[in-house]
Amino acid sequence: MAPENAHAAQLRRGGETLAAALPPLVVEAERIAATVALGVHGRRRAGMGETFWEYRHYEREDGAARIDWRRSARSDDLFVRENEWEAAQSVWLWRDGRPGMAVGGGRKLPTKRDRAAVLTIALATLLSRGGERIAVLGESQAPRAGRVGLSRVALRLGAGPGGVEAISAAAIAPRGRLILASDFYEPLEIWRDRLAPLISQGVRGALVHVVAPSEEDFPFSGRARFESPGAGEAHVIDHAQSVRPAYRRRFAAHRDSLRDLARRAGWTYVYHRTDSPPAEALLALYAALAPERR
Repeated sequence: MAPENAHAAQLRRGGETLAAALPPLVVEAERIAATVALGVHGRRRAGMGETFWEYRHYEREDGAARIDWRRSARSDDLFVRENEWEAAQSVWLWRDGRPGMAVGGGRKLPTKRDRAAVLTIALATLLSRGGERIAVLGESQAPRAGRVGLSRVALRLGAGPGGVEAISAAAIAPRGRLILASDFYEPLEIWRDRLAPLISQGVRGALVHVVAPSEEDFPFSGRARFESPGAGEAHVIDHAQSVRPAYRRRFAAHRDSLRDLARRAGWTYVYHRTDSPPAEALLALYAALAPERR
């Protein structure tokens, strides 16, 4: 197995183990309650509804059985018919893979990138068990259910590039759901602009804010050198402890601004340090999705 795939497989195992830690009966109860409340008794496939939502272009993963031949006959392209439940119950996941996410919290803690991958894979595992359709934003445009869909998503969350450009070019059905896991260190205005088109389309979701302990605590003292991963920039600060109070205030203000951005959009905000139990963040994420399934 190639090193990259081996690493992705390790992250997937971590994600599945984390998902398994939640009481199986609770997960199953959520799935059954959602099915009953949304009135989909007797349907052969989870996620398939009766109300037409929109047409979209056919993709190779869809299979010939999903092609709407009547609509396709009116053009040179093939189209798939999407139903309302199918659009609303699709979940896209994105794990930031940029250089800054490679920061760790010491030898005993994972990098932010790996923790974000484990959390999103674990969530994908729970959603897949509930029959929901999942996809990785920007890397698999057709959300799929079942074991095959989960395997594809887990691999891409573990080893995919996670480029931020995927958010700007997101092809998410209105009323779909989106989970973004990142350290969100860019200015708030940039994130507000990225999310605005999605929010205007009725997309709902969650911001999973993943940080290393040192990024919040700023435990440094004396002369300290700070480098920007991937940017080739470095800054040296004498008496680092002297800037600690101001740094912590600025960090807290940015965190609060992200939380407010999510709240105003009707999204969920989950803050997670890599030295905290991952099950806490996973439970918060899964609970955040539950109201939309009731």
